[in-house]
Amino acid sequence: MTKPDSRTDLPRDISAMALLGFASPGGMEAVQLEEIQARSIRDRSTVQLATNLFCALMIAAISFGSAPIWAISGWVAMLLGFNILWFTVLRSKEISEKRRATRREFLDMGRDSAISGVIWGSALPFLGSFGAMPQWLGIWSVTLAMMVYASMIMPSLPIAATAFISLASLGGFVGWVYHGEYYLALANAALGTLMIFGVLRSAKAQVLYELASNVLHEKSETVSLLLREFEDSGADWLWQTDTARCVTHTSPRFAYALESDPKAIEGQPLLKLIAGDAWETGRYPEELHELAERLKRRESFSNLIVPVTIRGKRHWWELSASPRQSENGAFLGFRGVGSDVTEQRESAEKISHLARFDTLTGLPNRLQLTEALGQALADADQWRRRCGFMMIDLDRFKAVNDTLGHPVGDRLLAQVAKRLKMIMSENELCGRLGGDEFAVVLKDAADANYVAGVARNIIETLSKPYEVDQNTLYIGASVGSAIGPVDGRTVELLMRSADLALYRSKEDGGNVHHSYQHKLHANAEERRVLEFELRNALDSNQFYLEYQPVVDANGEHAIAGFEALLRWNNPKFGMVSPAKFIPVAEDARLIVPIGNWVLRQACADAMKWPEGIKVAVNVSVDQLTSQGFVESVVQALHDTGLPAWRLELEVTESIFVRDGGLAVQVLDRLRKLGIKLSLDDFGTGYSSLGYLSNIRFDTIKVDRSFVIGAAKGKAECIAIIRAVVAMADALDIATTAEGVENENELAMIQQFGCDKIQGYYFGRPMAFQDACALFQASVSSRSVA
Repeated sequence: MTKPDSRTDLPRDISAMALLGFASPGGMEAVQLEEIQARSIRDRSTVQLATNLFCALMIAAISFGSAPIWAISGWVAMLLGFNILWFTVLRSKEISEKRRATRREFLDMGRDSAISGVIWGSALPFLGSFGAMPQWLGIWSVTLAMMVYASMIMPSLPIAATAFISLASLGGFVGWVYHGEYYLALANAALGTLMIFGVLRSAKAQVLYELASNVLHEKSETVSLLLREFEDSGADWLWQTDTARCVTHTSPRFAYALESDPKAIEGQPLLKLIAGDAWETGRYPEELHELAERLKRRESFSNLIVPVTIRGKRHWWELSASPRQSENGAFLGFRGVGSDVTEQRESAEKISHLARFDTLTGLPNRLQLTEALGQALADADQWRRRCGFMMIDLDRFKAVNDTLGHPVGDRLLAQVAKRLKMIMSENELCGRLGGDEFAVVLKDAADANYVAGVARNIIETLSKPYEVDQNTLYIGASVGSAIGPVDGRTVELLMRSADLALYRSKEDGGNVHHSYQHKLHANAEERRVLEFELRNALDSNQFYLEYQPVVDANGEHAIAGFEALLRWNNPKFGMVSPAKFIPVAEDARLIVPIGNWVLRQACADAMKWPEGIKVAVNVSVDQLTSQGFVESVVQALHDTGLPAWRLELEVTESIFVRDGGLAVQVLDRLRKLGIKLSLDDFGTGYSSLGYLSNIRFDTIKVDRSFVIGAAKGKAECIAIIRAVVAMADALDIATTAEGVENENELAMIQQFGCDKIQGYYFGRPMAFQDACALFQASVSSRSVA
């Protein structure tokens, strides 16, 4: 429950200390109490002065003849002089109707009343001492009258009344004791005490009454203000019907909402006014049926949203109403309020649309796709059929984002979405999952050939060139599909199966379609276990390096260096192929720490070889573009003492496609440090002479596939090798031929003019100790010679 506002709650109680001015009631009550008491000071000042004058004359008349003139005139002069002074000072402060009295003023009022009480209390012991019992009773009666007056005239100022009564009563008590009338003294004390309690009770009742009156007045003003605001506001209107559900007492605002004249609306059925053309056909929206039923059953309703047709345009109204009844309980019709909520309704529909559709492409988003897939699975289970789910990943899309920027990438995604929508039939629903991933829900996928045909159509359509901002772009699409409920009985399982199939398509190079197979799950599980084992491999010293020699192509084929090759000996799986665990390490973001370990270990091992022998270390894209890579290379050289020129870092062309700009910056920094750079697998991927102009490489490695093709006499392989060697010579770049395994390949490579050779013919990858032994054998052979 919400806490009521303290400004409009009726006051329940107020303490005596607050009434006396020694404490504050807190909140708005403190302010109102100060205003009430300030008003009491102003309102009572004149009456109090007149009362004191009248009663003083009565005391003088009673004492006349018994007390000397000087005593009477002196006492009267003292009393009137004090009251006149008090009245003059009080009026000079100009206490207004709205001004709040301060605590200092309360205390001053109590002080002044106490002085007045002392003067009145002195009448009986002073003037009465000159007379007898009749004079004593007369003086005491007037004093009691003043005490009663104080208790009645100042109920909202209890500090003044109690101060006056206490001291006047004390004076009377002393006077009766002085005259030996002890019973009257006790009676005087009892009367004073009762008056004080009466004053406090009266003060509390009076103050609470005035506080309550203020609250009720404020509430009344608030209600009036709200009614005026309602009448003046154009947001809501009042409406009323008779027993036949026809509109009566049409308000101008209600007529304005209906864009009609009040006279034309009067007497018309409410449903006819808001139903538009549906009134003639009888085909009401469901919401109007509910309104009609409520009116028919004479039931109250609140915040009922109904569609309203006005001059052919759809609006939405929010209606609330209650049945009216006469004094004897007879039904008179309905009275209610209404407001136009068309904007709010459209905003809500827009928000709902945003929650279910992708803002960039306009396609259904992940939420709507999962709902559609869930419905397709439910239908397949009910009607004993099959449904399908496809996941689509765009090939080479990241290269577009990195080279041309995200705005171009977004416009490309919009074109992809447009193409997908064009080839979808009523059986398919395509949507965007996020990034460059799309998906298709197939309601009926009983025919495997049909599914494959849809996937083939998607790949062919999305692989055609795109024109974006005067750029011709080429991308592809990889597709993975799963059939429900065979490959998954739930949305999550079916999507996971399609994702595994998509992963298989990406592994095969992209631009292909794979359907889910159970072995994919086994492969995924194997990858999961491999990833788990990889996370412990570094700490458990399961990695080691092997080295394959690189020799000069001419002369005695002296060893020029070694290529460091990572090996993993796992206690559970044994020797694991790099082709299997390297992709897992890249996906799990473990390649950076593993690559840093390879770099440090290779530098440390190279220091144990003869001077002049280089070591080549492969660097992945993720490692090269990771934060602090250059610093880690410098640290490895510093810690091991290896000269920079003896370290050669090998990169592939893929780094320029994924993160070209950053890769060029990093490689340029490394080369300035004196580190050698090698471009591996040149010509097998996205070769471009632009790479060689952006960064100066020291070595280009000719891939083994060209060496094998040239050995078989393939003209294109021979032409490629010759072109690479010629280009390298022109740029003063060394060339290394990979995969030389026999004498025929060796002779051919020497004929082409390659500078260095690497392959099984000169040595397989070997342990570090065996690599060191090659130099000892070389020294021994030269000694024998």
